[in-house]
Amino acid sequence: MISVAEWIVIIILLIALLIFGPSKIPELARALGRARREYEKAVREDVKESTEKPSSEDKILDLARKLGIKTEGKTTDEILSEIEEKLKELKK
Repeated sequence: MISVAEWIVIIILLIALLIFGPSKIPELARALGRARREYEKAVREDVKESTEKPSSEDKILDLARKLGIKTEGKTTDEILSEIEEKLKELKK
């Protein structure tokens, strides 16, 4: 026996068939497919960009390590102040 949800889908498909006609349904399906592909492509590119670019915090940690500053257990502000002090020492 057909459930209520299946009847709703069947009714929606029949209404779409009556409104758009049998020739337009494949065109609409292709357009939806293209739109979905473009959306998924944009999402993949966005994820790829966000994983490739180092964050500012990563850059700060990298700079601190290059300057010989230990970063474990410290906040970003503490690390930045130590970097400033180290740079002042290096300028002298």
